Amino acid sequence: MWGGRFASGPAEIMEEINASIGFDKRLAPQDIRGSLAHVAMLGKAGILPPADVAAIEDGLKAVRAEIEGGGFVFKRELEDIHMSVESRLTEIVGPTAGRLHTARSRNDQVATDMKLWVRDTLDSLDEQAAGLQRALAEKALAHAATVMPGFTHLQSAQPVTFGHHCLAYVEMLARDRGRFRDARARLNECPLGAAALAGTSFPIDRHATAAALGFDRPTANSLDSVADRDFALESLSAASICAVHLSRFAEELVVWTSAQFNFVRLSDGYTTGSSIMPQKRNPDAAELVRAKSGRVIGALTGLLIVMKGLPLAYSKDMQEDKEGTFDALQALSLCLAAMTGMVRDLEPNADVLARAAGSGYATATDLADWLVRELGLPFREAHHVTGRLVGAASARGVGLEELSLSDMQEAEPRITDAVYAVLGVENSVSSRTSYGGTAPDNVRTQATRWLALLDTPSGAA
Repeated sequence: MWGGRFASGPAEIMEEINASIGFDKRLAPQDIRGSLAHVAMLGKAGILPPADVAAIEDGLKAVRAEIEGGGFVFKRELEDIHMSVESRLTEIVGPTAGRLHTARSRNDQVATDMKLWVRDTLDSLDEQAAGLQRALAEKALAHAATVMPGFTHLQSAQPVTFGHHCLAYVEMLARDRGRFRDARARLNECPLGAAALAGTSFPIDRHATAAALGFDRPTANSLDSVADRDFALESLSAASICAVHLSRFAEELVVWTSAQFNFVRLSDGYTTGSSIMPQKRNPDAAELVRAKSGRVIGALTGLLIVMKGLPLAYSKDMQEDKEGTFDALQALSLCLAAMTGMVRDLEPNADVLARAAGSGYATATDLADWLVRELGLPFREAHHVTGRLVGAASARGVGLEELSLSDMQEAEPRITDAVYAVLGVENSVSSRTSYGGTAPDNVRTQATRWLALLDTPSGAA
């Protein structure tokens, strides 16, 4: 590749640290796609004769077929996917293959390849996240009235429904999909034709190659074109936030499936046993989703550190963008698939959830609201009255609903027996009819709305 300048080959350790073919070979489809667009443009611009264009196009298609068929031999001495493809192309069509690199550099070539790969992957992640949303919305519709405890500080707070809890993650995933799409929109400018860093003196048509590759436009500055990895950083940032959402849900599944909670049951397909304890049923899929969030976040942090001190334009440091990005986005894809499977298979233990929903004085806020609504107490005074009643119930080891009316009236003489209607968990959740609240009718409406939106062409991100 640079034999004219160098009298000898690289040292063995130089080859070891420099070669990227072990991981960038996954860019082969994007590399060949970019080369086909480039050579077609060179022909239309009159830079290459039609015979050379035809020979190169046929050769590239032959290389693509070999790679897809598994017969292509990747050689580390050829360093990267770009030179691997060009070397094999030369073997097929001869010296004419050398004309393919006219008016481009590996710098703009790899930036284009990476953008194409990230763009394809963001589209796939968006589709997977929509699938998880659908699974959650279906589960929410089925369990719109299944009461469960809602927590703050992991302490029993107020009753909610299982369906409402599922819809919270539907909303999170909607924001994740919005970030994926925002990242995709921003990256959709084509670096091809920026060459090494300064552009080229050949009369190329960068708008043509951008259009051929599905980009909105070519990049506007040749230095930025080859120096930019914002598209990878932004995609990893979106992926990290999504991974955190999945990790939070995974943590809940780990807790909920424990014998101490017993809120939900996961299927055999997403649990494992123990090599020594025959009774064990471990939520390993959820635990691994939780753990893999670290890999995704780590990839973002790693690339930020790689890029933070680089002057313009291209530096070899930027080769380190690939392994982390490939690994992180692949890990997120696997997590989305696993979580979708778990959601589809899991079944809430409705009786356990209902009992838990009424524990911990979860209807105390309903009592305070009743005092405000029916007796006209200022909320702060109602809060204090309710607190005294919770204290009395706790001292006796009973629930609020088990206090007698006379017990209630010791704290507030105007309380009537109508108060008992708000102390049941079903009444509590049914009363939460404010927009976005947990009332079963609200949950059914939102779940139905989401299922309809997810069936639209846009997927309702």
